[in-house]
This record gives sequence, structure tokens and C-alpha cells, in this order.
Amino acid sequence: MADPTTTATPAAVGDTAAGPKTMDAGKWANKRVYLRLVIYTASIHAFAGFIMLLFELGSRNK
Repeated sequence: MADPTTTATPAAVGDTAAGPKTMDAGKWANKRVYLRLVIYTASIHAFAGFIMLLFELGSRNK
């Protein structure tokens, strides 16, 4: 078996001192996550408001 301190494993080939290299690493990935969070939160609130409106209009027709 080879010495792990002298041989590079396939997972460690793209690693740097700052961490592993990925396509989405960095500030841009964080901005995309926050943008999706805002969009999902706004859309869920809009959907919940629509459902509440339907219940309100349905209760008035009695």
C-alpha cells in the first residue's frame, strides 16, 4: 500500500490551500442562493395569500 502523504488521491488533485475547487464556489454561488431564497419566500407568501383569499371569499358566499 502506498504512503498517503506522498501520493495524491484523485479527490485531492483539485484541492487548494483555500479548499476544494468547485464550479459554484465563491460569492456568486452565495448570491444565487440568497436570490433563490428571496424568490421562493415571496412566491410561497403570494400562494398562501391567494389561498387565504379563496377561503375569505368562500366564507362570504354562505
